[in-house]
Amino acid sequence: MTHILLVEDHADLADAIATLFRRRRFIVTHVSTGEQAFQLLDTTAFKLIILDLMLPGVLGPEVLKSIRAAKIGVPVLVITARAEIDAKISLLDLGADDYLVKPFDLRELEARARALLRRPAGAAA
Repeated sequence: MTHILLVEDHADLADAIATLFRRRRFIVTHVSTGEQAFQLLDTTAFKLIILDLMLPGVLGPEVLKSIRAAKIGVPVLVITARAEIDAKISLLDLGADDYLVKPFDLRELEARARALLRRPAGAAA
């Protein structure tokens, strides 16, 4: 089964995303802080990370930098309310594989996740 790490601090949105993917037979591990994500990344292999930017404590961009600095090749799909083109470019340059602006349709999130999961292993940023 495909294991997804969901890093999102808004409980309602996290619940909706987790429910969607669990219905599609994915394993979803949800955490609400960057610190919790770091702990799991040290011990668990994920096929996809869905990462919010505005987290309590360690922000999403720092989590992303750490993932890429550690040479973890898992695809990262950033979800955020920040729609500015400079923010998108910055995150893609940091190693995000895709970027989705809130609010979004869950069907689009699912389609983007499927696209990232279709990539051959090692093809992530």
